[in-house]
Amino acid sequence: MVLTSTTALVICVVAGFIGLWILFYFIPVGLWFTALISGVHISLLQLILMRWRKVPPQTIVRAMIEAHKAGLQGIKRDDLEAHFLAGGHVEAVVHALVSAEKANIDLNFKMATAIDHAGRDVFEAVQMSVNPKVIDTPPVTAVAKDGIQLIAKARVTVRANIKQLVGGAGEETVLARVGEGIVSSIGSSANHKSVLENPDSISRVVLEKGLDAGTAFEILSIDIADIDIGKNIGAVLQMDQAEADKNIAQAKAEERRAMAVAQEQEMKALAQEMRAKVIEAEAEVPRAMAEAFRAGNLGIMDYYRMKNIEADTAMRESIATPPTQSKPKQK
Repeated sequence: MVLTSTTALVICVVAGFIGLWILFYFIPVGLWFTALISGVHISLLQLILMRWRKVPPQTIVRAMIEAHKAGLQGIKRDDLEAHFLAGGHVEAVVHALVSAEKANIDLNFKMATAIDHAGRDVFEAVQMSVNPKVIDTPPVTAVAKDGIQLIAKARVTVRANIKQLVGGAGEETVLARVGEGIVSSIGSSANHKSVLENPDSISRVVLEKGLDAGTAFEILSIDIADIDIGKNIGAVLQMDQAEADKNIAQAKAEERRAMAVAQEQEMKALAQEMRAKVIEAEAEVPRAMAEAFRAGNLGIMDYYRMKNIEADTAMRESIATPPTQSKPKQK
């Protein structure tokens, strides 16, 4: 297949553009020139080696230009590359250093990279040091000594503590400590009215406890935004206690009743046993009398006298026993 001169020219032009693109990609002459006119001295060979080290030259060069224009000293190319290769955010670190320099905040490159490696946004931390942040606490429920429940909401103004960002506790710890302080302050109040009259007393008590110790923030103020009255916990507890006492009394009464029923059943059983013995003994009387007749120990007159005594006893019992009222006959 024979190529025409026009086709060959087009192929050559395209191959030339591809070759130039590859050349300028691995040899960033434009980036080198930009750094040169910005006052940043970096060799073209180092830019080529950055490509091979998988480090974007644009990121390093822009960071060095920004640091140079801001007047930052001691920031080296090797340190920036090492921070990038370690997974850090080079641009955020340089932005934070520039902002700290302008705000007269003591922050060096080593501390900034440590904060960045710790997973915190170092640029946001510097901004928070300049412009404090307000954190709204969730509703905190506490009970005063008079048993009235109070629901308080607070606004905590905090400022980032640069020196405590590495290893310091976060916002969750600050909110938890503030909530605990509010509960303790309300719980130590004599009654809920004093808390409603002076909500600033809660703020003073909480601030005096030094809740920001060991955290990445410095608490500037704690303001009670709202206090609502909840349930009467004291009355509820008294009602629960009364109900428990009633249940205990009922249980004891039921126990005594069960014991009485058991004792009654035992007495009935004992009475039935004695009655059975009496009946058994009475059954032996005719036999004994017959034996006495045969033996001559009992005469006929003795037998009649005994019968008279029994009749007299029955008559006396009938006289002593009141007659039962007969029911009226239904027509």
